[in-house]
Amino acid sequence: MAGPAISVIIPARDAQATLPDTLEGLAGQEVDGGVEVIVVDDGSTDETAAVAERSPVVDQVLRAGGDGPARSRNLGAAAASAPLLAFLDADCRPASSWLAAGAAALAAADLVIGQTRPRPDRPLGPFDRTLWVTWRSPLFESANLFVRRDLFHALGGFESWLGPRGGKELGEDVWFGWRAIRSGARAEYCPTALVHHEVFPRGPLGFVSERWRLRFFPPMARRMPELRDVLFYRRYFLTARQARFDLALAGLVSARLARSPALAAAALPYAWTVSRDLREPGGPSRAVARTLADAVGFGALVVGSSRSGTLLL
Repeated sequence: MAGPAISVIIPARDAQATLPDTLEGLAGQEVDGGVEVIVVDDGSTDETAAVAERSPVVDQVLRAGGDGPARSRNLGAAAASAPLLAFLDADCRPASSWLAAGAAALAAADLVIGQTRPRPDRPLGPFDRTLWVTWRSPLFESANLFVRRDLFHALGGFESWLGPRGGKELGEDVWFGWRAIRSGARAEYCPTALVHHEVFPRGPLGFVSERWRLRFFPPMARRMPELRDVLFYRRYFLTARQARFDLALAGLVSARLARSPALAAAALPYAWTVSRDLREPGGPSRAVARTLADAVGFGALVVGSSRSGTLLL
C-alpha cells in the first residue's frame, strides 16, 4: 500500500503544557494521500511522551537523548515514510489549512517557509517571547518549515553546530536552509501555511538577558555571508536600531575623549528611537529595558565578532 503524502515531525522537550494544543490543531488537517505524525521526545522530564502516546493523531513517538532539536528532527525524518516533510514545533498550533497549503506549495518548490504569528487569543506584553515569520525569512525557521524528503536526505538533515554548552542550540535551521539554497534548491514563502506560536510571559530582566544570545550571530555571518545582503542592516549591523545605538555610544565616548560636545550629536538618532519607546504603552519601563537590551546586545556582538573573527555589530 502507498504511504502517506506528508509526514509531520514535531521535536518536543518538556512540552506537556503546549503539545496538546499542537496535536489538537493537527486533528483537522486534510491532505490528499494522508498524513503521518511523528513526535520525537528529546529527553523530556515531564509527561511529553505520554501526551503524545495518548493522542489519536500521533502515529509514532520516538525517544531521543536530549541532544537538541536538530538531532530530534533528523531522527523523525529517518523514520518518516512520506516524500514530503513538515517540521512543526511543539509550541505552535497550526491553522486548519496549514498542512494542505504547505504541501501544495512544495509542488513548485523544494523548501517552503510557512507563516508564523503569535497566538491571537493570548495577551502579548512588551517583553513576552513569541515568534513572527511573515516573509521569505533567510533564517529558515524550522518552527514551520516544509521540505522535500529527497532534498533533506541529500543535505544530510540538520546539523548541530552552534549553541551554548548546556543551553538551547540555534542556527541549525539557518544553516540547513542556506545549504539547500547553495545546492540549487527552490525556496518559497507560503503565507497560507499558517501556525500560531505560543506566547510565553517574560519580564524586562528576561528580555534584557536574552540579548546575550546575539553573540551567536557573528558566527552565522561568517558561515553564511549571504545573510549580510538579505538580513543585516548595511551588511555590518544586526539591525538599524542596533546601528543607532552603536553610533550613539561612539559619539558619546568620542565627545568625552576629545572634549568636544559637538560629537555627542551622533547620539541624536538613537535618542529619537528612545523617544518613540517612551510614547508606547508602559513607555518609561519599556524604554529603559530596550536601552539596556541594546547595551547587552552590543557587548554580545562584540564578543561574538572577536571569537568568530568576523565583524557584526
